[in-house]
This record gives sequence, structure tokens and C-alpha cells, in this order.
Amino acid sequence: MNVLNLSAKNLKRKKIRTSLTIGGVAIAVAVLVSLAGFDRGYQKSLTGNIDKMGYQLLVTAKGCPYEAATLMLKGGGGLRYMEDDIYNKIKNDPRIDKITPQLVSTAFDPDRQEGQGGFVMYMGITDSYLELKPWSKFQNGGWFSSDTAEEVIMGYEAAEVEQRHVGDEIYIPKIDKILKVVGIFERTGTQDDGIIFMPLKTTQNIFSLDGKLTGVGLKLKDIQQIAEFEEDLYNEPGIQVISMAQVRGTILNLISSAKVMANSIGIIAVFIAVIGVVNTILMSVFERTREIGVMKAIGASKAAVFRLIWTETILVCSVGGLLGCVLAIVGSGIVEHIIKAVLPYAPEGEIVLIGPSLLLAAIAGTIITGFVAGIYPAWRASSMRPVEAIRTGE
Repeated sequence: MNVLNLSAKNLKRKKIRTSLTIGGVAIAVAVLVSLAGFDRGYQKSLTGNIDKMGYQLLVTAKGCPYEAATLMLKGGGGLRYMEDDIYNKIKNDPRIDKITPQLVSTAFDPDRQEGQGGFVMYMGITDSYLELKPWSKFQNGGWFSSDTAEEVIMGYEAAEVEQRHVGDEIYIPKIDKILKVVGIFERTGTQDDGIIFMPLKTTQNIFSLDGKLTGVGLKLKDIQQIAEFEEDLYNEPGIQVISMAQVRGTILNLISSAKVMANSIGIIAVFIAVIGVVNTILMSVFERTREIGVMKAIGASKAAVFRLIWTETILVCSVGGLLGCVLAIVGSGIVEHIIKAVLPYAPEGEIVLIGPSLLLAAIAGTIITGFVAGIYPAWRASSMRPVEAIRTGE
């Protein structure tokens, strides 16, 4: 009988204890894999969301840059407003390649969420919006008939939630306004999917925000001129310029402390699991003292005993690692749901990415851990003297 089969048989002799130990390793590996997947997925989704904004720079009213940027990303209310003069002032700057003004406002709809109510976001845009977001395609319908038309274009999810089609009408509660749906965008996988778009002038008129904007998104002809452009606008009263690179860095910094804490918990879980493995194998060695003594008495070498106990440890860790990877894959949806509910800002898209390379690294890591964790129990077993082991094991 080879060492692998003999080790497996030994582990099966204490099925409950072995199962609990493997379960501990599996949970620890699942936690670590999920955290590593979150680390990869969050950065990728955030970068994708920011890239799909189409901007390099965002001009907003003065205030908290993080709040302004995340509200633009999330599409929430509570934004500060600035005069649209700033748009007219900078739109002809020769360094600008593309530029678009935006006005965001919200309205409470008491019929949303099965009668519990909820806010609907409206965004006033101009035709320059599509120049900055060429990937925005119409699923149905098309652009507004005029700059002052009382019409809307709905994001994919907004149309799904409202159950609206091109040609239908939507009602804005409290403002008592009815607008016609003239277009529905294809799904983009960004916050834009949940927005209802209107012509900028119509939005200013309906929400009594004449001459106001919430932001101006722009893209420069030469990305190397970003610092110079920001510097030129630095002294403009009432506005601030935020680069999308800053937004990305700020958001990642804000969640970094939470990530450090979560990673620490994951590492502690692995440490406890390793202690559990060592304890289980040591207990097994002590319980089989007489048996090991007999093995050595009939000719088993020190190396053979060492290899047997070492293999048992590696088996426990390997099986635990494999189960942990399966748990991480199966539970990734639940983990993602919890993380999105807890974080102050979660980008659209998959934020827990568990790929083959991560799984292979996790399995390799648990096998290496098994090698290390098995050294001491294997050394204790192989160091036993046959006569003493048989006598003390009686």
C-alpha cells in the first residue's frame, strides 16, 4: 500500500475530527480568495466605470471633491450647482477636445419600490454627451427632437424599472409634468443605465434651475496638459476641477482601510486554521503512539514515518484548499451583495473577480502551508523510539 492511500485511511479513522479540520481550512481559504477577488474586481470595475464616464476632468461647484465625484458616478441628489457661465467660458479653450455640460436633479416617486417610494434621477444633457460617450447606443428610438423638447431618453435599467417603451409617457410627481419617451439606451453596465435623460434646457426649466449646472465633463486633446489646465482654472471662483485619476485614487484610498482590516481578518483565519491542522495531526500522532512504535519495531524507517504523517497534513490542507475555492466561487454572489451594501460607493459590474490564476495560487498556497504545518508533527512521530512508544502507548 502506498503512502498516499495509507495516509487517507488514517485520516478516515477519525472522520468527524478530520472533516472539521478540513472545514476550517476551507473557510479560511474561501475568505482569503474572496478578499483577493474583491481587491481585483473592485479596482477593475471602478476603473471601467470612470473610463466609461468619458471624461478626463470634471468641473463642479466647490465642495468636497470626493462627494462631488462619487455623486456624479452614483448619480445621486444633493449636488451643488454652479452657474453655466463657466461652461461658456471654457468651452472654446483650444486645449479641449470634447466637452459636455450636465445638470442632475432628482424627484421622489412615492410609487417606487412597491409603494415604499424612491428617488428618480434626471440628467439634463446636450448632444455633446454622445461625443464623449460614443459607446452609448440606442436600443430603441433616438435623440430629442429639439433642445427644449419635453422628451426623455431612458437608461436601460430605468426603462426596465418604469416598464416604459418608446412612445410611452412618464410622469414626474410633485412637478406634475408629463414627458414623452423618445429613446432607450442599450445597457452600458454603468450608473447611466438607471438615469432618465432630458434636454439640458428642459431640465433647467422643469426643475427651476435656469442657468445652473452640476458639472462639466471634458477631455483634452493632449493628456499631458491636464495639470496646466487645472492650474489655469484654480483661481476661478466657485468651482473646482477634479481629474478622474484623482477620483479613482481617492475612492481606492477611502476603502483601503476597510480592505486592510478585512485582509487582516483573512490572515488570522488562515493562521487559526493552520493551528487547527497542526493540533489535529499531533493528536492523531499521540493517539497512534503504540502503532507508530510497532511500525518502527518491524522495520519502518524514520523517513517513512515522517513521510506518512507529513502526507496526512498535506492531504488535509489540499482537500481544504480545494473545498475553499469551491466555496469562494459558489458564494461570490453573496459576498458581492454584502460588500455592495456595506461600502459607501460600489461601482457597477462584478466587483468580486475570482479567476483561474487566483484559484491556482490559493491551492498552491494551501499545499505549501501543508508542507510547513506538517513538519513538526511528522518530526515528533519519526523521532519516537520503538520500545518507549510501544510501552507508553499501551
